[in-house]
Amino acid sequence: MNNIHLIETEEDYDDAMKKVLAMAKTNPQPGAPEYERLTILSLLIEEYDRKHYPVAKSDPIEAITFRMEQQGLRPVDMKEYFGSTGRFYDIINKKRKLSLSMIRKLHSGLGLAYESLLA
Repeated sequence: MNNIHLIETEEDYDDAMKKVLAMAKTNPQPGAPEYERLTILSLLIEEYDRKHYPVAKSDPIEAITFRMEQQGLRPVDMKEYFGSTGRFYDIINKKRKLSLSMIRKLHSGLGLAYESLLA
């Protein structure tokens, strides 16, 4: 368990995950050698994940339409966020970009994360 190395294959990844899970169960305290090993392995796993399983950036239009579906909203319901139904359609059809004001309103009114609205 003391032998830590770069994670380059799925086998390395699976092995590192098993080690991390086993170490985490012991709940090592900061400053202890086990805590340092746990932290290093976690960082290596995170880096492998970032390289091999990248998370796609959210598309603002997808975020908006998904929230509309969730809440049963129609285009006419979106006037308060976009100013008009026509402007809503321009945004959805990517003829126009979201303004900062629209982003703020969508965030506060529909609870959409700023990160999902910025593209």
